[in-house]
Amino acid sequence: MSKIVDGVLTAVGKSRGGITVPHNKNTAEKAVVRMEEPKTVVLPMQQHIGAPCEPTVKVGDKVDVGQVIGDTDKFVSAPIHATVSGKVVSVGEVYLAHGMISKAVTIESDGEMRLSPDVKPPVINSKEDFIKAVRASGLVGLGGAGFPTHVKLNYPDDKGVDTLIINAAECEPYITVDYRECIEHGEDIVNGIYSIQKYFKFKQIIIAAEDNKPKAFRVLKDIIDMEDNKDKAVKLMTLRSRYPQGAEKMMILSATGRKVPPGKLPADVGCVVMNVGSIAFIGRYLKTGKPLISRSITVDGTAIKEPKNVRVPIGTRISDVIDFCGGFSGEPKKIIFGGPMMGVALSSIEAPVCKQNNAILAFTDNKYLTKKRRDCIRCGRCVEVCPMSLMPTLIERYAKAKDVDRLKKIGVNVCMECGSCAYSCPSSRPLVQYMRLAKQVVREEEQKNAK
Repeated sequence: MSKIVDGVLTAVGKSRGGITVPHNKNTAEKAVVRMEEPKTVVLPMQQHIGAPCEPTVKVGDKVDVGQVIGDTDKFVSAPIHATVSGKVVSVGEVYLAHGMISKAVTIESDGEMRLSPDVKPPVINSKEDFIKAVRASGLVGLGGAGFPTHVKLNYPDDKGVDTLIINAAECEPYITVDYRECIEHGEDIVNGIYSIQKYFKFKQIIIAAEDNKPKAFRVLKDIIDMEDNKDKAVKLMTLRSRYPQGAEKMMILSATGRKVPPGKLPADVGCVVMNVGSIAFIGRYLKTGKPLISRSITVDGTAIKEPKNVRVPIGTRISDVIDFCGGFSGEPKKIIFGGPMMGVALSSIEAPVCKQNNAILAFTDNKYLTKKRRDCIRCGRCVEVCPMSLMPTLIERYAKAKDVDRLKKIGVNVCMECGSCAYSCPSSRPLVQYMRLAKQVVREEEQKNAK
């Protein structure tokens, strides 16, 4: 049962497992600064979960800010827009941070940042208009997953969805952009919430954040109290500070007490979960019509000379962002795209920033280097901390044996790859990598059987 403390709800449910990690929120009180446009941007056609876009421009074309340069007729996808004005100098392939290859459009900036005449506030008169506008904006989940937002909102009416959860947990160490969004753009968050509420009629809307962000709660509470919230549909909720509290299924359980069954989606238990940055973007987009062409990222770590929260044009190379933060303070031993728990280690800093990227971390010390792997000592810590009640070492064994039937039976596809198991393992077993390997084994077998 939830309690109300100083006008803020406490969590309803308690998620299983999880770990306590150092917060290291070094940039929490650093306001977001806007980076000037780079000389060139590289815009991959794969910046979301789902089907990649196809380029709609060719080499030599002149483009404006906000102009569509990539799209597809596939449902699970989102268009890509030019983030600078200038000339298309390349349409080819590029390596993304996680090693995948994607088609990409490279634009050389003319320095004018000329806005496309197509950029206009959308006209919305219905739920269908709203969903169409969100798709046109190019919005995908800004918390890291990159799931197209218009797909998330396009749930069947018979699902009985009654709850919108705004995820402001930001439980990964170092990352502070969602916190800054709450502090600096509370009105955009609330405007986005009420705009969605107008067409989707949620019975309750919960803004949920960990209990280590009291300043964010105060700012949002003051704005909500000033708005027309007579029916008290919009509520603030404090969650215990424990990783991975921000994971979608964990968030739903904590905020509502509802459990999402394996293989099911949040809509199946009456919920929609959106990142706080995504909801703030909607608030701005409905006023300006400017699509998703930039995002805020945290740049931090012992190898960064001037840690900052930066508003970056999407498609900016990581090297340009690091230069904007003063460059490296020393030779980096590891560079991570995202947080230290679920991020990707980089082999090159020439990869571009994509829509779903929220941090660049670089370290001169050995803190995040891979440790020597040892034999499993059967301590059971990985099982104890797994939020999904899985047995990681058993999945490792079946992955090595390519035993698809047993991998399916023990629920490998339920794994969210949060890294709690690997973090807790005293033998430094690469358990997350084995989770991914196991899923790949299952996918390959299913594809083989489908032929």
